[in-house]
Amino acid sequence: MKCRYLIFLILFFIAIHCLHSQIASIQLDRPDQTECPFIVPVNYIQLENGFLYENANSSSSTLVYPSTLWKYGLNDKFELRLITELATVNESGNKTTGLYPITLGFKTSICQENGIIPNTSFIGHLTTSNLGTREFHTSYVAPSFRFTMQHTLTDKLVLAYNLGAEWNGETPEPTYIYTLTTGISLTSLFGAYFEIYGFAPKDGKPDHRLDGGITCLINNDLIIDFSGGIGITENAPRNYFALGISYRFKLSN
Repeated sequence: MKCRYLIFLILFFIAIHCLHSQIASIQLDRPDQTECPFIVPVNYIQLENGFLYENANSSSSTLVYPSTLWKYGLNDKFELRLITELATVNESGNKTTGLYPITLGFKTSICQENGIIPNTSFIGHLTTSNLGTREFHTSYVAPSFRFTMQHTLTDKLVLAYNLGAEWNGETPEPTYIYTLTTGISLTSLFGAYFEIYGFAPKDGKPDHRLDGGITCLINNDLIIDFSGGIGITENAPRNYFALGISYRFKLSN
């Protein structure tokens, strides 16, 4: 019986792939920490869903189920963004479950790739202080921004990186962000990445991490991903594991 279900699912996904093969492939800001410079097509809604389990240390962990990045393409150079995250945080046996404060934002294209000039976009976000579960409220709204850049090295390899800063809603000091990743096209359906990224607070020790993962393109509007990472420095989380499913659809012709 299980074998029949598996065969059915494989044939179903192949059929969907064939039906959608004429549409340009979906581009994601996940599963890596490096957000991409690509804009969602005009009048499309795209949902990037991720389920994550992170071990901060022996007594602290976080389960996110899910984190969803909602996108809407206004035109060829601008998209609107909304982030919602449902999570359970376990601190020494004390569990808190709820919705993190909602984040609003946008992405705008700055320039296309041209020689040594990378494909570049700017992302701006503002996390609300109290549009979420009370236990996760912050004292102030928290802005963040980053420049996202990508170079095409070969037809199967890209190099991408982000630079930016974020605030936590409690203190005026920023935390600076960096990411560096390589995207590898294994086949027409499968891709992989390896990444180093980190956070450098204005007052505090830097936090550096490594991660990697695999993506599987089911069809040009649907993709799944698997990823995981480890902390490099002592103040970084020990590890995390994540599963994602992302898709898009057009509102109207």
